[in-house]
Amino acid sequence: MRSFCLTVFSLLLVTASMAQVTRSGGTLSKKDQKRQKINAMIRQAEEGVLVYNKQSTMGLQARSNGYGLFYEIGRMKSPLRTTVYRFDLTEIKHPKENKFQNLSNPFLFFSNPYIYGKANNFFQFTMGVGQQRILGQKGNKNGVAVSAVYNGGLAMGLLKPYYVQVEDPGSDDLLYIKYTSADSVLFLGPSILGAGGFWRGWKELKVQPGLFVKGALRFDYGRFNEVVSGIEVGASAELYAKRIPIMALQNDKPFFFQAHIALLFGKRK
Repeated sequence: MRSFCLTVFSLLLVTASMAQVTRSGGTLSKKDQKRQKINAMIRQAEEGVLVYNKQSTMGLQARSNGYGLFYEIGRMKSPLRTTVYRFDLTEIKHPKENKFQNLSNPFLFFSNPYIYGKANNFFQFTMGVGQQRILGQKGNKNGVAVSAVYNGGLAMGLLKPYYVQVEDPGSDDLLYIKYTSADSVLFLGPSILGAGGFWRGWKELKVQPGLFVKGALRFDYGRFNEVVSGIEVGASAELYAKRIPIMALQNDKPFFFQAHIALLFGKRK
């Protein structure tokens, strides 16, 4: 009986030891895999390969018909592909816009230059989703990574009435008016003293819904992978449900196409 108990105890002890060794081996294997993955990411970073989980990018852009800024969030799905969510705020200028100043205005020092015939300031807020695809890695820390970026989504056109200050010919009073059929003679006449100011008209903001698409090439020359530094060159197009009135006595259109160049900065982690 004693021999039987010793045999059973020995078998249990051996089994427990083997299970412990198996568990320990499994844990060590996971640690090794994690360590190997970290080492591979460090080696890729040293070789100039962009490796990250998430990036946030901001940019200032000059456009062929205006200017703007944007914010973008990117989540890496593979070494060559990142899903991006982008938000742009821009202003579109009409090609017929020209600034003037009334030199006969007795209050010239305090007056603002005005854009003759401008009916509305036209701002755009766009929200889109797309992808960033790596076309060429840096090769080294001092290299340049080239990516193709494309996205599309919703566009909201924001129309703010443009006000000018005029002198009422009947009473010599100073008035702030916007373009309407009733005030068109004064608005387009010779009695304009200056612009009404940027902050006037925001309570009368109108929204026009639309869609947009955007494509660009991005050149990332940042020395460290944790920092986004680069230039983006591309083009975009927007289509609205209605024609957008920017200038008086001009043909309004619902479609806009423009090129842009942007300066990028941000971070990765």
